[in-house]
Amino acid sequence: MSAAASPSEIVTRLRESVADVRPRQVAAIPFALSEIDRRLADHGLDGAALHDIAPAAPSLSDDAAATLFIAGITARLAAAADTRVLWVVSRFDLYAPGLEQAGLPPGRILFAEGREDKDVLALMEDGLRHGALAAVVGEVRRADMTASRRLQLAADAGSTPAFLSRRWRRQGVCPLSELSAATTRWRIACAPSERLPAPGVGRARWTVELVRQRNGNPFSLLVEASDDTGRLALPAGAQHRAAPAAGATARAA
Repeated sequence: MSAAASPSEIVTRLRESVADVRPRQVAAIPFALSEIDRRLADHGLDGAALHDIAPAAPSLSDDAAATLFIAGITARLAAAADTRVLWVVSRFDLYAPGLEQAGLPPGRILFAEGREDKDVLALMEDGLRHGALAAVVGEVRRADMTASRRLQLAADAGSTPAFLSRRWRRQGVCPLSELSAATTRWRIACAPSERLPAPGVGRARWTVELVRQRNGNPFSLLVEASDDTGRLALPAGAQHRAAPAAGATARAA
């Protein structure tokens, strides 16, 4: 540490160091889908950490897929803990029936709205430190490394998982290009549904890409979207593409 560092800066750095090395007391959150869980370092998501999720493209369909991916995870957490999820937005454009189809009914959600990203991040911190919520979700366009470290520390302090939904700000610049202290970083895209023998729309499918994870490797997988219990499924006979090249992943993470 620099001799010129202030006492508050020293305390902040020490807290960050401790958060990275001390053993976790919170169980991992499995997807209950072996194709994903066996590829995760802890066989599930860290239940006291920050996780970044972004749509693969700046489209309404990918944005909805990323939102429902988060909804499915938090729905299972809320049901298991019999409590609610705090969902913080800067503009209220969530579609309640869609969330309910992913297992997260209105009675399981506490909504909060912040005028700017900094307000959303502050509300997330408060919710995480409270420690009585199933999870905390926030939607932002920008959160720098300092902001992500604060969320990571708050998630650890409250033993509560944080899910940061990173929205696109500029065409051609992936939201995950910004540095982050998140334990996992995910990119979600819509994929074609299975053809049905009769006219209609089959169960939605997503390409779920884990861009980066602490102590583990990236991967990409084709899955069927969350059902009404928040669970993903594996398409029958699907051919899963390999994880992206390390160079491409590094650029995006």
